[in-house]
Parts: sequence; structure tokens; C-alpha cells
Amino acid sequence: WRLFFLRQVQLSLQKISQDVLLTLEVKAAGVELNDKISSFIHYFPCRAQPKKKKKVDARKEQAQKDRMKKKIKKLEKAAPEMIPIEDFVTPLKYSDRQKCRNLPPLSFEETERRVLLMKKWSLFKMKQDKAEKNAIQALVEAQQEALKELRLESEELYQAAIRRDEGLFPFERDGPNHTPPLPGYDPPEGKCIDITKVYTQ
Repeated sequence: WRLFFLRQVQLSLQKISQDVLLTLEVKAAGVELNDKISSFIHYFPCRAQPKKKKKVDARKEQAQKDRMKKKIKKLEKAAPEMIPIEDFVTPLKYSDRQKCRNLPPLSFEETERRVLLMKKWSLFKMKQDKAEKNAIQALVEAQQEALKELRLESEELYQAAIRRDEGLFPFERDGPNHTPPLPGYDPPEGKCIDITKVYTQ
């Protein structure tokens, strides 16, 4: 590196000496030297003047550090932002609000009628669910009572009754086990465009 720098300085000094001789000849001829003198500046290695450091007030600097510490503490206390699961977010084009957006607003009487209808429907579904649960509970109790009586009569019949029936839900499957490839078929290469959003915390 030093050799390279010395070589550059040597070349620049040679150019300067040539320009000085040229300018002396030109001066003897009485030609203006402003252009040549300004060209000498390019040959000298120059360095920019260092900027004067501004005097920083110690109190201001300490106050700025305290503010930064408070911001950091505030960020540490805050809960980390959760990454949204977009699979569970219904797009606007599929929501009912989007469909009903162009409809005129409902009157007060119609709103009240719909609210009462929803209350009646909720009460009906609650009664239906309660009746189904009571019926299932009654059937289970009757079954348990019947099994107790059967066990008192015969242990063999009881064991046969509680045995699982494999043929209750028959399942049969019949299909090709292996599909051979088609002769001469060249499958196309598919493109995969990754549109996954990246979240930074």
C-alpha cells in the first residue's frame, strides 16, 4: 500500500514539473495563467478540514439518555404484538355486512320485530337442546339399569351384551393399489409464488 502511494506521489510530481515548465514558457509568451494554475490543484493530495465539534451541554445529554431509558422501559413493559392468524379472519367480500351494505336502513319497528324473533328462536333452541339431553340421559339410565338386571340373571349374557360389535358399522374399500404412469406423458413444471407475509416484532 505504501509503495502504491509513493508511486502515485511520484507520478503527480512529474506531472506538476511538466506543467510548471509549460506555464513558464506560456508566461514568457504573455498568455494568461489562471487556467493552468487552477489545474495544479488536482495534483496535490488534499484533505477536508475537520469540522469543529459542537460543545454539548452535559445536562441536555443526560436528559436525552434518560428519555431513551424511559422509552426502552415502556417498550419492555408492553406486551409483544401478536402475529395475526389470517386463516381465521373472514374477508370482507364474504361477510354479511358487505352483502347488506347497499340495503336501506331498517325502521325501528322492523328492528324490534327482528330482536323479538331472535329471542324466541333462542328460547326454542334452548328448550330443544334441553329435551334432547334429557332423552339421552333417560336412555343411558335405562340401559345401565337393564345391564344391572342382566348381570344378576347371567354373567355370560352380560359379557355378550357389553362386547363391541365389529359389524355394526361395516367398512369396505376396493380400489387400485398402484396406478402406473401414462406412457409418453411429460408433466408440466408448476410455478410456486410465495405470498406469505412476514411480520417483524
